Amino acid sequence: MARMTIKSTYSLDVETVHLLEALARQWKVSKSEALRRAIGAAAKSEGASEKEAIQALNELQQSLRLNRSSARQWETQVRAERRASAGRTKK
Repeated sequence: MARMTIKSTYSLDVETVHLLEALARQWKVSKSEALRRAIGAAAKSEGASEKEAIQALNELQQSLRLNRSSARQWETQVRAERRASAGRTKK
């Protein structure tokens, strides 16, 4: 099946063009295909790291038995400590 394409114009610096050409030669594909693959890989990588970060936060919260109530208590305690160290009082 034919791939639908959209022609676009982008300005790239010389170094990026050389890197794109090198990838295309290495992968034995056109520069357009190399660019598609690179963009696809970057998009997948970003999505994965975001999911990993959320998963890590969830695991941390579970390991600390952190819930809304305990998080609020911790927040109140930290704010009080910061105010005390700054020499300010609560308004």
